[in-house]
Amino acid sequence: MFPAPARLAWLDALRGPAALAVAMHHAGWTFVPGIWAEVDRRIDMGTWGVFVFFLVSGYIIPASLERRGDVRAFWTGRAFRLLPLLLAAFALAFALAAAGAFPLDPRLGERPLPLVALGNLSMTQELLNLPAVVNVTWTLSYEMAFYLISVALYATGQAHRSAWIAVGLAVPAVPLGLLLPHAVIGGRADLLAALLGLAVVAAIAVTALGHGTVRTVAAVAGGLLGLALVVLGSRGGTWQGVIILAAMFAGTAVHRAEQGAIPWRAAALAVAAVLACGIPAKDDPGWAPAIVLAACVFALGFALRRRAFPRWLTRLGVISFSLYLLHPILLHVVPGLAVYFLVLIPLSLLTYHLIESPAQRLGKRLLTRKA
Repeated sequence: MFPAPARLAWLDALRGPAALAVAMHHAGWTFVPGIWAEVDRRIDMGTWGVFVFFLVSGYIIPASLERRGDVRAFWTGRAFRLLPLLLAAFALAFALAAAGAFPLDPRLGERPLPLVALGNLSMTQELLNLPAVVNVTWTLSYEMAFYLISVALYATGQAHRSAWIAVGLAVPAVPLGLLLPHAVIGGRADLLAALLGLAVVAAIAVTALGHGTVRTVAAVAGGLLGLALVVLGSRGGTWQGVIILAAMFAGTAVHRAEQGAIPWRAAALAVAAVLACGIPAKDDPGWAPAIVLAACVFALGFALRRRAFPRWLTRLGVISFSLYLLHPILLHVVPGLAVYFLVLIPLSLLTYHLIESPAQRLGKRLLTRKA
């Protein structure tokens, strides 16, 4: 064992395996579909991985926002954290597609190019029913909705209500899901998608650059827009989409309870409500075990949060975004399962050191100068 490199090393110890689980899910269906079908009908490892990510985001994102105490710094930090690697992944996908080595979604050519660019760069494409350049970026749309709602709650002084928000999302998710089993935003609604995408960008810009009442109004508008997009635009159905949001707020509730801001029973109720209402959200035998296991693994990581973790495990967490974003592109380039992982991890280390880490340092320098 090696000393934990940071106070929140346990979160990195969760992120790394979660990213590898998603990569293994897609690699299994690509390289060993017969074997993986047996695994998948018992537990959906991809769902497990993304729900671990959602719980981790719920725990850390509002804490990061409140630690900064600055909405502009929060959005700047998110932009430099996500966009540089996202742009690099898009460029790689298009370059490989031009060489005939990567199959782009055929729907990319069916929608206006500026609209597709708006959706993918604002990370709202999943909720606007727009095609993705890299398919796994659907999770970033839910992350974006969570950011918008979290900023709205912070701006209005309601961030401490996370446990009740989780319950208030999870319970209505069931009737909403029955009423809206499919996305209301259609796959041909170009004007609506453009207006909603631009509204998201405008809400973020005004919240980041505005002051006083203008900033608060923009933050609230952004939060309401984020919630509406999940309710109306979740391609997997409203039930699943709202449960994802509820899971993130359950992660926030755990953080609140740890800090003594809310009772532990409130956090426990939030997690229980998400599981109780989320288990039947998808008619798939691998779904329920996946979300239950995600909650259990998150709880285990939390219980061990003051322990040291192996350095290799926390390093995997540090490069988890690269692992997550690059793995579907690499699937079409390497010849087999073993080679796939032998290439994926070094490539992710490389992109972290060449793209992610410098971009994050640049973002911090810009924030320091503005301060």
